[in-house]
Amino acid sequence: MKVLVLNSGSSSIKYQLFDTVEKSAIARGVAERIGLRGAMLSQTDAKGERATLSGEILDHQQAIRYIIALLIDPSRGVIKDMQEVDAIGHRVVHGGEKFAKSVLIDDEVLNELHACVDLAPLHNPHNIKGIEACRQLMPGTQNVAVFDTAFHLTMPKAAYIYGIPYILYKRHGIRRYGFHGTSHYYVSRRARDLMQVKIEEVNMITCHLGNGSSITAIKGGKSIDTSMGFTPTEGLIMGTRSGDVDTAAMLHVMRREDLDSREATTLLNKHSGLVGISGISSDMREIESEAAEGNARANLAIDVMTYRLKKYIAAYSGALGKVDALIFTGGIGENSSLVRKKSVMGMENFGFKLDEAANESGAGERLISTPDSPVKIYIIPTNEELVIAFDTERVLHGEL
Repeated sequence: MKVLVLNSGSSSIKYQLFDTVEKSAIARGVAERIGLRGAMLSQTDAKGERATLSGEILDHQQAIRYIIALLIDPSRGVIKDMQEVDAIGHRVVHGGEKFAKSVLIDDEVLNELHACVDLAPLHNPHNIKGIEACRQLMPGTQNVAVFDTAFHLTMPKAAYIYGIPYILYKRHGIRRYGFHGTSHYYVSRRARDLMQVKIEEVNMITCHLGNGSSITAIKGGKSIDTSMGFTPTEGLIMGTRSGDVDTAAMLHVMRREDLDSREATTLLNKHSGLVGISGISSDMREIESEAAEGNARANLAIDVMTYRLKKYIAAYSGALGKVDALIFTGGIGENSSLVRKKSVMGMENFGFKLDEAANESGAGERLISTPDSPVKIYIIPTNEELVIAFDTERVLHGEL
């Protein structure tokens, strides 16, 4: 089966065309700066050959027209026509409590997605634009929604209810939802394969660390707790997001700095985290480079991030009771040996024994714990798009 996977953002659409039989991407690309000057579409095929289109891309529908044109281009494309595409899988950030699994999109589902917009106003509207454009441009092709939140709907109430009046949960759905679900799902299943065990028999802690970061406790294959909450702002220190912060502190800042709710939201999501602490960048590579030169705030940013991560690892060890594997993924999780080292340093009594040589060397998927470590520590590159492709296939086959 050939599945087109779309990740529609505010000014970009990332996409991959998958062959689910071969478990590989036939092509991948991105339409950038939608609605802005300098818009461009670039695509790379399985052989590494790159093709581009540039010009005005006014909206998501036009961007998808260009994507289709490049996919079937006689000289630069990868398929003869769009009839070869069996289905389209869409990343949808928030499914609320309604969607606990991926679903085939019809009019009723689309209405429900619109109802979830208030829960993710920065993401869901753009996801929906991509879905609506595909339904208009390819009316004979089925569309499937795959939700970032779905994997975490197995959390027990004790893990997702906030300590605020319960009526606010009933009225407005104010609760912890969690995100990065497809990534946590993928790396936990890949770790299961590496360990050669049944997923129901192991407990794992998965750390998705990048510009957006989250950590999840997985018991028998199911998420029982995760660090992100009602929005992706809660939890770990991230590139530009604050992570956990005392709400009273923010109310105090709003009064002192005369900020309205929109400005406070921008402060927490765009100017906090690593960039806010370091004053340098949201990019861990730049921060580590400055830290190595003795920059005190760069070192502080790393220390705050890894201390927060270590606390979550310890807390989730307690929540799980027994941990069989710890997995690092995402841009920082896969590439920063320093972050991995500082996140488990001194946690030998919890069963985390890092092989420092393995942590510092090698590339890609690998085991970085010592042979006698009670907990296996892995680096596993994530593949959220592959999860979306396979979920789309399973939905069409009636397996979800």
